[in-house]
Amino acid sequence: MSTFNSNGLLPRELVRLDARVADKADAIRQATGLLTAAGCVRPAFEASMLRREAAADTFLGKGIAIPHGMVDERELIQRDGIAVLQVRDGVEWNVGQRAHLIVAIAARSDAHIGILRRLTRLMGDDARVAALARTDDADALIRALAGVEVAPDEADA
Repeated sequence: MSTFNSNGLLPRELVRLDARVADKADAIRQATGLLTAAGCVRPAFEASMLRREAAADTFLGKGIAIPHGMVDERELIQRDGIAVLQVRDGVEWNVGQRAHLIVAIAARSDAHIGILRRLTRLMGDDARVAALARTDDADALIRALAGVEVAPDEADA
């Protein structure tokens, strides 16, 4: 996706650690704010993401949610991108579901498929997902989203 830099990594400004959110809508607003500040989306994309959330469940599982906008409102996307909001205490996404990692996606086509594959693989490693949900190291999240394998001494990041 185009928000990744030349090294294939997500820029640090698109990752917010230890975010404080009031609820799911606030988490979506904050994540969209990161995308807007980076020039990925127009401000109206926030409303599109909230509408999508009302229409479809974006909780992926294992504490990961992937909010994204409505398909018919792709004109609000200026360039493909993702933003990550880490909510250590979690936020209720749906009844009985708590999201700790919110990966907001802005994609005009299928450019987001790679990130979804990496997230699916990541979900197979419960310990790494739990570590990423509480890490103080933004680079650990950035490497995980890039599909970089974790070194043994990073597993407890």
